Amino acid sequence: MAQLILQDGTVFTGDPFGAGVDTDGEVVFNTGMVGYPESMTDPSYEGQILVFTYPLIGNYGVPSEEKNRWGFAENFESEKIHVRGIIVAQESREYSHHKAVSSLHNWMEHHKIPGITGIDTRALTKKLREHGVMLGRIEQKSEGRSQKAVSIEDPNMRNLVAEVSCKNIITYEPDADVSIKKSIIAFDCGMKNNILRSFLKRGVTVHRVPWNYDLVTSPLKFDAVFISNGPGDPKMCTETIKQIQFALAKNIPTFGICLGNQLLALAIGGDTYKLPYGHRSANQPCLEVGTKRCIITSQNHGFAVKDQLPTGWKVWFTNANDGSVEGIRHESGKFFSVQFHPEATPGPEDANYLFDEFLKII
Repeated sequence: MAQLILQDGTVFTGDPFGAGVDTDGEVVFNTGMVGYPESMTDPSYEGQILVFTYPLIGNYGVPSEEKNRWGFAENFESEKIHVRGIIVAQESREYSHHKAVSSLHNWMEHHKIPGITGIDTRALTKKLREHGVMLGRIEQKSEGRSQKAVSIEDPNMRNLVAEVSCKNIITYEPDADVSIKKSIIAFDCGMKNNILRSFLKRGVTVHRVPWNYDLVTSPLKFDAVFISNGPGDPKMCTETIKQIQFALAKNIPTFGICLGNQLLALAIGGDTYKLPYGHRSANQPCLEVGTKRCIITSQNHGFAVKDQLPTGWKVWFTNANDGSVEGIRHESGKFFSVQFHPEATPGPEDANYLFDEFLKII
């Protein structure tokens, strides 16, 4: 028996799987039907316990941890599991997929990540929607536990980006037959691997740098700046914001995704706020302002940009569900960012064209 204890004292009881350890974090939910290996290895989930609303998780297993020729994971979004634990209605030990090499249970056990199955995830999700995401704790031993409020450190009070960012410069060269002889500096704030894949397959050299890398003294040659996705409160990333401001002042083309959207907004004098329960799914509809275009997007974020922007900047995309800002763009066309994930994985590829739009301005 295992329990999920929320900070208000609410207890959900189920059966343990994965690693038999206790853990805590911010409890959030994702409504995607597929993509649990990619979601669990997404650095944006650092410090969080993830609730999957789809009732059956694990039925197609987990692929191998092999590396590609650039040295990063071929099948995952980072080199480790970033969620602190997962909550599911039904975990499957039986799996079937031509790429699968392990069950979800064995994979989590190997990486020391706990899970609970047999939870009423519908009731849990409704609670999080009504009251907002809250802190929680997975405990393996339920005997004698009383339903008292628990004290848990809020991961958003830490600089999670500093924890998940690379520590040194890593340069990735594309295959020679697709090289366009353009290079970018990519601030790794918790960057998903498919962002790297998306640039490399387009022939771009990527200099992956730490979140606090100094552009002013950089010896690297580059044509543009990219700011990645990542976890936590964007206002913790003051050093990244300063570097974005430098790039804008030097008129260097700049593109941001997810956290990168929030950091670009802060760099230009805008503001961000925490959403009640965030956007975490693979079917978020986004409207391009001034057009009739609606794209379906993959998203994973708990913070958003306020719609008050300085002169010269416009809201580019909005969320069709709640009207929140999903992208901003400068009137020059050289600086822009989106809140959703054009690289998807998991999710639809409607927004994949934005990588090409970025390369057009380099």
